[in-house]
Amino acid sequence: MDRWPKDVGIRAIHFVVPSLYVDQTDLERYDQAAEGKYTIGLGQKQMGFCTDLEDINSLCLTAVSQLVENNGIDYTDIGRLEVGTETIIDKSKSVKSVLMKLFQPSGNFQVEGIDTTNACYGGTAALFNALSWIESSAWDGRLAIVVAADIAVYAKGNARPTGGAGAVAMLVGPDAPLVIERGLRGSYMNHAYDFFKPDLTSEYPVVDGKLSIQCYLNALDQCYKSYRSKCGKKCNLNEFDSFVFHTPYCKLVQKSLARLYLNDFVNSDSKSEDYPGLERFQDISLPDTYFDRDVEKAFMERSKDTFERMTKPSLLLASRVGNMYTPSVYGGLASYLVSLSVDQLPDKKIGVFSYGSGLASSMYSIRVSGNDGLPALISNLKKSFDNLERRLRVSPENFTEVLEIRQKALHQAPYVPIGNKSDLFPGTWYLSSVDEMHRRYYERKES
Repeated sequence: MDRWPKDVGIRAIHFVVPSLYVDQTDLERYDQAAEGKYTIGLGQKQMGFCTDLEDINSLCLTAVSQLVENNGIDYTDIGRLEVGTETIIDKSKSVKSVLMKLFQPSGNFQVEGIDTTNACYGGTAALFNALSWIESSAWDGRLAIVVAADIAVYAKGNARPTGGAGAVAMLVGPDAPLVIERGLRGSYMNHAYDFFKPDLTSEYPVVDGKLSIQCYLNALDQCYKSYRSKCGKKCNLNEFDSFVFHTPYCKLVQKSLARLYLNDFVNSDSKSEDYPGLERFQDISLPDTYFDRDVEKAFMERSKDTFERMTKPSLLLASRVGNMYTPSVYGGLASYLVSLSVDQLPDKKIGVFSYGSGLASSMYSIRVSGNDGLPALISNLKKSFDNLERRLRVSPENFTEVLEIRQKALHQAPYVPIGNKSDLFPGTWYLSSVDEMHRRYYERKES
């Protein structure tokens, strides 16, 4: 092409959440945990979960089909389809290949892209792939769809309340209301065993909790440093109207915003003038502060107003659905967007931090354009949030039973799911059966 496509970014977003949830206060009592351990300590209110009727393929089928329908897109308009997920049910066949089921009636089989996997980072990698395609010589003028989805479940214990499930589908192309700022991206990649899934017979991960937090915070430091180096000027939190983060649990996000404030403090040339009252920390080194309670408390308190304004509105989905893994950071983006009126959004700059254990991480920024597509993006996005109020509250006993059924059914063949289809939202794709060769079949609940 002779020039860059103009304003490449996200043109539409659709979110899918499970129809069932467990309340975190109920879970505290059921687990005989201290009152407030999950609700205050983790910052979580509710947790969505799936029965054996839903798997990663069905979640993505639902997200993509509803994105297309809500936005009046034709499947022939799509030239690339990328999937980011860490919920693996087949070691060879991609989720993307299953999604081609939706394209068959249109006759469009020329659709590039496959799955990308690295813990919670896969959705961001898929988005970057789609952006690169549109800005390359291979682009044929059509749009891309990026879908990120996961079912996050944990074995009984301290980590179980940090589960969740969800899917997001994003339409990517030029002339977008949400423009990905070109050249402003910082990444940090390393090798760590902070969270991983070596047992292919189980959905449950192995987690080193303390190491996971350290890796997350270090990646945040490194990505911010890299992003700031690309800005070409002194860059700090004042450059942003909002900052959204990958959200394992909401309290970590509040600590993360404080962490960026701490980075700004460390990089300031006039600490006493810009940060009065924090002079006692002027000689600290960032790697020494991951678990320093005094530093954490001081900077969380100092950045509290900034957090309330810039980041707390982004935690709506995370607090009510839980950790969705790859869609998590985009749940933050969606939550922030619907927290404001359409006329407040143009020219907002949104910082995005995406993290996946193992580890892979990136920071980039989005500039909201005031083009004609913005009202439709927000209007359609709000439809995703309507289902939060239509969900069914389930007891911790039933929640635990569902996870046991999922674990036992994981690789059964043949298998017919026993979940209640009447609990599903209309328009939801679900697993109808698995045959003796492990082939999976899906149907859609129409009403």
